[in-house]
Amino acid sequence: MRVHKTGKPFFDASGDRLREWMGVTDDVFYDRDRISVLPMAFCFPGYDAKGADLPPPPACARTWHARVLEHLGNVPLVLAVGGYAQRYFLGRAARGGVTRTVAAWRDHAPGLIPLPHPSWRNTAWLRKNPWFEAEVLPVLRIHVEEALNA
Repeated sequence: MRVHKTGKPFFDASGDRLREWMGVTDDVFYDRDRISVLPMAFCFPGYDAKGADLPPPPACARTWHARVLEHLGNVPLVLAVGGYAQRYFLGRAARGGVTRTVAAWRDHAPGLIPLPHPSWRNTAWLRKNPWFEAEVLPVLRIHVEEALNA
């Protein structure tokens, strides 16, 4: 809800974690000439009965993503953050779930790197999968820096 109210994507603890993963400052992350954030939904979809965020409405991606990507042109690096983004950008290659998709990051790099969602809800996932921090994050930071300097 905080992100929705501010209109700034990842303007919350998840964003702090994502920027740390990427090795970028807030100023770089929110510099529209350097980084574009293409959300899976262009609105806050609301909460379910348990208070969790509802999934992004599929109509958003169907309606807007191809147009936005065409407008962006040659994107040197796509970070597919979370399962919904991974399924959108990778299709069948993401059908094994987030853990398998992120573990297979080498199959998609350097142009696309799948990441788990940086939400606090995934803290247990990060603890269970220490290879992510050890193997993926150093390479992610290198690719982000290369893309920013391209």
